[in-house]
Amino acid sequence: MNKLKDWKERLKKGHMLSVICVLLILVIALGIILYSKQREYKQASENSYNMAFYELVDYVQNVENYLAKSLISSTSEHGAETLTNLWREANLAQAYLARLPIESQELENTEKFLNQVSDYSYSLSRKNIYNEDLTQEDFTNLKELHSYSVELENTLNQLSEDLNNGRFSWGELTQKGTIAFAQQVDNISKESFSNLEENFHEYSGLIYDGAFSEHLTGVEKKGLTGEDIDEEQAKQIAEEFVGKDNIKEISNLGFSENATIPVYDFSIINNNDETFNISISKTGGHIVAMNSNREVNSEIISQEEANNKGKEFLESKGFSNMKETYYLKQEGIVTINYAATQDNVVMYPDLIKVKVALDNGEILGIETTGYLNNHTKRDLSNVKITKEEAKSSLNKDLAIESEGLAVIPTEWQTEILCYEFKGKVEDREFLVYINAENGREEDILIITNTPNGTLTM
Repeated sequence: MNKLKDWKERLKKGHMLSVICVLLILVIALGIILYSKQREYKQASENSYNMAFYELVDYVQNVENYLAKSLISSTSEHGAETLTNLWREANLAQAYLARLPIESQELENTEKFLNQVSDYSYSLSRKNIYNEDLTQEDFTNLKELHSYSVELENTLNQLSEDLNNGRFSWGELTQKGTIAFAQQVDNISKESFSNLEENFHEYSGLIYDGAFSEHLTGVEKKGLTGEDIDEEQAKQIAEEFVGKDNIKEISNLGFSENATIPVYDFSIINNNDETFNISISKTGGHIVAMNSNREVNSEIISQEEANNKGKEFLESKGFSNMKETYYLKQEGIVTINYAATQDNVVMYPDLIKVKVALDNGEILGIETTGYLNNHTKRDLSNVKITKEEAKSSLNKDLAIESEGLAVIPTEWQTEILCYEFKGKVEDREFLVYINAENGREEDILIITNTPNGTLTM
């Protein structure tokens, strides 16, 4: 019996040992597979980053070549072709730069530089397309940009040599970020990037037909006037905006310092137990946004009534001379865009959005960012052509329905005073904008009327 018992014990232990061995083998095999997959992934990442980097080097070299060519181009036709190619190559360089696993101030400035080259070349190509000669200032700017492109090209060539010699790897940069970049890239490369960064101020504020991207991000908030206020003052302004008699409870939600417009945020519950969120600017105590998400289950008032309700509300809050433009209707609520007007000229950059409930006309929201960024009194004296002269450049098939002057924004956040013509070709509605100073066709928008609103494309 004892022998049988011992035999069973040994058999049991042997079985457990076999199971343990099998498990160990499986764990080791799984570890080998995972390690192999990880190596494959790392290698694939390295290959992807290498490809992006070498494409970046090639496109930056092309940028330098086209900038050089633009300095000696003598005809507007060839100049337009060269500058269009420059715009394309700078955009492609930005795309490949964005794929690299480096987040550093130096590369942020490199991206900014390429973005500025792209914007500037596009603007100058438009000049050439309209048979306008480039000015001496344009050539001076191009020459300066070319000198920076040479420096950037040399920097990237040095980095390429460092990469080929194994002085750094993308994997290490991904893990260690800018510290690894600072440690592994040699002083020549770092100094080149630093020089590029330090010299940016020399041209970052230049303004042409549009402006450098630095101008776009650093645009003055013209409508944001007044002194800074504290949280308690902002709370009082929020209460007055909603109406103290209509407030059951108000809560401070904090200060949004990194917002486009720094604001104090509050939550308000009104007498109908509806919750409003409201934001008041630190500078000047302006209303930046207010919003309620109450449900609207019926549509009783008309679009015209909603337009008037919104305009009356804006007037009561100090926003005078506003004109409704386009709207979007969703779930019983219509959001209407109102633009400021000056001497009957529509100021499209100065937009305010208002949410109106279609069951009872209650104002459920307002957003004033466009207005606060751009609203100011404009000089409208630079009209050089008549409305009839502007009209003569329109497509003959456009059946004009309305016409007038308007200030429109550009993609660089500059502005152009234009004649605005609304009309139809066959059954499609268009808006055509003709520059009031030189007669140039600045933009064409397609108007799309849907059951839920009027949109433009």
